[in-house]
Amino acid sequence: MFKKLIFAGLFTSILSAAGAQNYQLHSVFMYSFAKYIQWPDDASQGEFSIMVYGDSPILQELNTLAGKKKIGDRPIQVVQINSLSDVRKCNILFVPGAKSGQLAEILGKLGDTPTLVVTEQSGAKGSSINFTQKEGKLAFELNSNALSKRKLRPASELTRLAIII
Repeated sequence: MFKKLIFAGLFTSILSAAGAQNYQLHSVFMYSFAKYIQWPDDASQGEFSIMVYGDSPILQELNTLAGKKKIGDRPIQVVQINSLSDVRKCNILFVPGAKSGQLAEILGKLGDTPTLVVTEQSGAKGSSINFTQKEGKLAFELNSNALSKRKLRPASELTRLAIII
C-alpha cells in the first residue's frame, strides 16, 4: 500500500511540474512505465532495452537515468536507431514526434513482440502509450488494446493515472 501511495504521489507531482518538452520528466515517466508494466517471461531476461528512433533530447536523459537505475535487477541499455530497418524487438521503443509519420511501418516491423511503443503523438493509433498535454501539464494516454496485443499488462497504479484511449 505504501509503495502505491509513493507511486501516485510521484506521478501527481510530476504531472503538476511538467513542461511541454521537459525530457527529464519524459525519461522519469518511461522509467515508471517500465516498472509498472508486467512483461512476459521472454521479455524479462537480460538487459532492459530502450530504443529511441531518431534524434531526440530524451536520449541524454535516458542515458543519465540508465547510469543510475535498474529495472528490478536488470541494467538498462539505451540505443539510438536511425533507420526503419534498425527497428527490432526491445522492451521500450520511443518514437519522437518527428518520426510519428512512420508509426504504421514501425508497428508493422514489430509485429506482436512485447515492446512498449511510446510516442509523443497524442492520439497515435496502435502505440502503447502517448505523451500528451492536459491543462498545460505532461500526461499520458494508455492504449489497453495495443498493450494486450503485445502481451503487456499495466499495473492498476498506471491505468488510474492514464488517459485511457
